[in-house]
Amino acid sequence: MKVCILLLATLATGVVHAAPRAGDVTAGKAAFAACASCHQVGPAARHGFGPQLNGLLSRRAGTEPGFRYSPAMRRSEIIWSEKTLAAYIRRPDDVVPGTSMRFNGWLYGEQKLADLFAYLRTFPPAD
Repeated sequence: MKVCILLLATLATGVVHAAPRAGDVTAGKAAFAACASCHQVGPAARHGFGPQLNGLLSRRAGTEPGFRYSPAMRRSEIIWSEKTLAAYIRRPDDVVPGTSMRFNGWLYGEQKLADLFAYLRTFPPAD
């Protein structure tokens, strides 16, 4: 009975949240364009204004050798996952107060983030 009432209330308000489909690598590559002015991925990736992002998911924040991170990022103790990275992309200063990352991009939709993460997963850490 409770499930039926909840379903009717959801339909009446028009608030139906569909789960995002699995991330699409091609769409993720397009989404990465918003990141590419500061970050690189791929076999020849180097640090720029931001660190290179190969192998980012599951990496501890502020630890990529050769990049000069903000003190706040080095102290953060975050392990990048889809959840932590999504929160950081949406509101960098809320997740890591004092971070040097500034992003006012458009990667706010769950699907765009899923696509971006699918693309980032295609770039494992260097050996």
